[in-house]
Amino acid sequence: MKLAPLSAIVLVALAAGQAFAAKPLPADTSVAPPTDADMRTPDPKDLLVIETTKGRVLVELNDVAAATTADRVRTLARQGVYDGRVFFRVIDNFMDQTGDPVDSGVGASSLPNLPPEFTFKRGTDTPFALVFKTNGVEEGFVGSLPLISQTMDLGLLTADHRVQAWGTYCAGVLGMARSDDPASGNSQFFLMRTNASSIDHGTHALDKNYTAFGRVLAGQDVVDAIKTGEPVAPPQDKMLSVKVVADLPEAGRPKVRVVDPASPWAKAAIQRAMAASNPIDFSVCDVKLPVEVK
Repeated sequence: MKLAPLSAIVLVALAAGQAFAAKPLPADTSVAPPTDADMRTPDPKDLLVIETTKGRVLVELNDVAAATTADRVRTLARQGVYDGRVFFRVIDNFMDQTGDPVDSGVGASSLPNLPPEFTFKRGTDTPFALVFKTNGVEEGFVGSLPLISQTMDLGLLTADHRVQAWGTYCAGVLGMARSDDPASGNSQFFLMRTNASSIDHGTHALDKNYTAFGRVLAGQDVVDAIKTGEPVAPPQDKMLSVKVVADLPEAGRPKVRVVDPASPWAKAAIQRAMAASNPIDFSVCDVKLPVEVK
């Protein structure tokens, strides 16, 4: 099962965590580091530890944007379906695809195919951290997942006072692979190596066409190092194991904290990033959320 045809694409990394060790936050010593109040601790049930032949990747799943898909990935991880799965289709400056039980791109798990969760309904109760508003849309975060949303002003015109929102494919975002059928996602997924919008010139070919269900918190360097090919020639890199952090013994769990995008520190960092960028080209993908992993 390959990704349905789409235009070429690329990205920018989230946070910086590239190894499971404490890291100074932030790297810019001229800026005061985040305080404890600026940090959030992800729920262990939402964290995956992916051990690969190139190193370790820590992923945060997102139940707000794609609850059914996130739960499927948890289930398959707990069943051991992802252990030993190869990265069979890897395109430089695009993405790494894996999760096929037969390692060829045509397989699926024994579970039913998933409904598409390309968009979801956002309300005033959705924990959305706004980065900026432009051209009738808002860009921001739910947790670590970058989002684009209709402006909440439109909620005044809808029956349920909710608007459409969707995960946007920045570096490190995880998407569910599918064929041409929107409801054909099952077990295969891909991890973005680059920012999709920087290649497709803002058309966001993946956005609203593939379910975005999580993002890499640490190990983006590992994602970028996976052997490329379409298909990948032997020997292929693989996921040696995929575990839900909540299932690990307490003593063996990585201790993770992420800057809360709604915190004062993040808001100030966003303003600095916007001031240093071309406002026409600035997007939520340009926002770095520092991650601390011990």
